[in-house]
Amino acid sequence: MKVLETLSALAGKYFAVWVILISVIAFMFPEPFLGLGGYITILLGVVMFGMGLTLKAVDFKIIITKPLPVIIGVCAQFIIMPLVAFFIAKIMNLPAELAAGLVLLGCVPGGTASNVMVYLAKGNVPLSIAMTSVSTLLAPIMTPLLLLLLAGQWMPVNFSSMFMSIVQVIILPIVLGLIIKKFFPVIVEKSLTVLPLISVVAIITIVSAVVSGNASSIATSGFFIFTAVMLHNGFGLLLGYFAAKMSGLDEVNRRAISIEVGMQNSGLGVALATAHFGPLAALPSVLAAAWHNISGPILATYWSKKSAGNKGIEEIPVQPVETKA
Repeated sequence: MKVLETLSALAGKYFAVWVILISVIAFMFPEPFLGLGGYITILLGVVMFGMGLTLKAVDFKIIITKPLPVIIGVCAQFIIMPLVAFFIAKIMNLPAELAAGLVLLGCVPGGTASNVMVYLAKGNVPLSIAMTSVSTLLAPIMTPLLLLLLAGQWMPVNFSSMFMSIVQVIILPIVLGLIIKKFFPVIVEKSLTVLPLISVVAIITIVSAVVSGNASSIATSGFFIFTAVMLHNGFGLLLGYFAAKMSGLDEVNRRAISIEVGMQNSGLGVALATAHFGPLAALPSVLAAAWHNISGPILATYWSKKSAGNKGIEEIPVQPVETKA
């Protein structure tokens, strides 16, 4: 068990390194990974099941006690990121499948790795966790609705089909995780330290499947779409911060909302793109899985050296499963 805990800690700490490494290997030697594409949905379900195991009632306390920052943050999440993706796709004149994939990346909820980044950045961790949870629960409605409005010009969007996909891939595993935790709390508590390893293995397997299936497309347009992903993430972080500032929120809340808005659930983006648009549309989310885990730590490190005046902010330990973008 100690060995697994050590491996789990290393997996979570160097998540971005593993994503980049497996991406390079799958790109150079795609054949061994081509058969993994059929397991993407199952693997993402495993990750979200882990999220369900770590959720606590206290994570939702801030929604009742201080709802305004949560409302502002979630609204910013579902307004800024989809619109920024839409305009980047338009300005860069991306091919239809890539454009739809970038908008899809903008329409998915926040990723749980953002909770770790907010903690390191001395931001409001309870707000970050609440935003991740609320945006994830709203995803079955908001993600297909926003896609229908913004991406329909590039690719056909089936609202009901995507709604069911998100419920099956996100909501049901989370609910199952909550149920298991309710009835087997001791077993779950003992297994929490191993969850990062499971999450990282699942995510890098998803990444390897998509990269190997799109090796030729990456060779021709990888840098182009990577630039779009970097711009999307950068504008999300910047505009998320200023949205919180314009709303009169203090520095700890600004940092939380900035990171939460800028970092997306790229695993969900990969699964939905592969299932509903095609493998090429998953490319923006694959690249985001790597880039968000590079830009996030850079920003968190910068903020960690600057006082946020966060006295009185309740510190909630970040659960070890939160290693996913």
